[in-house]
This record gives sequence, C-alpha cells and structure tokens, in this order.
Amino acid sequence: MKKLITITVVASVLAAGTLLAADAKVIYDKECTKCHGADGKGDTKMGKKLGAKDYTDPKVQAAVTDAAAFKAIKEGLKDKEGKTLMKPTEGMADADIKAVVAYMRTFKK
Repeated sequence: MKKLITITVVASVLAAGTLLAADAKVIYDKECTKCHGADGKGDTKMGKKLGAKDYTDPKVQAAVTDAAAFKAIKEGLKDKEGKTLMKPTEGMADADIKAVVAYMRTFKK
C-alpha cells in the first residue's frame, strides 16, 4: 500500500510540473510581455528603456544560448555597471523556465 501511494504522489507531482511547463505562453504573457512584448520584439515602452532584444531576429536568437536565457530568467540580468535590467523570476520551476525559453524560440522569423 505504501508503494502505491508513493508512486501516485510522485506521478501527480510530475504531471503537475509537466502541465505548468506546457503552459509557457501563459507564463510568458504574465512575466515577460511588459518588457519583451507579446510578439517578442521588445518594442514596449519598458523594453525600449532597458534595451530588450528583438527575439524575432534570427541573429539575436542565434546569439542567445538556451543556457544564457535560462540563467537570465532564473538569476536576473545586470548591465556592465551592475544596474538591474531584468529581475529574477521568483518561484518559477526549472521546467517552466525551460518551457519559456522554448516558447521564446518560436518568435524567430
């Protein structure tokens, strides 16, 4: 009985994590659009102020590795002077961050 309960709990946790990761657009819309825009161009008022990259540009996409994008979302991003350009996204699971990075890749034209 204990094994069955443990397996059920683990399966439920994995399923919940997968569901959250699959909904990357909702997360992106909530956490990223203010600066990066719904289309990923970064041409919002805040995006222009902070120099957000145009993720529809294949050259920009090629220059940003998945690891660098993951790190920026998880830890935030600062400029050379130490000014915060992007705050870390609090409480986001690694699977969700990877899903958001994958979603960001869909903006490439």
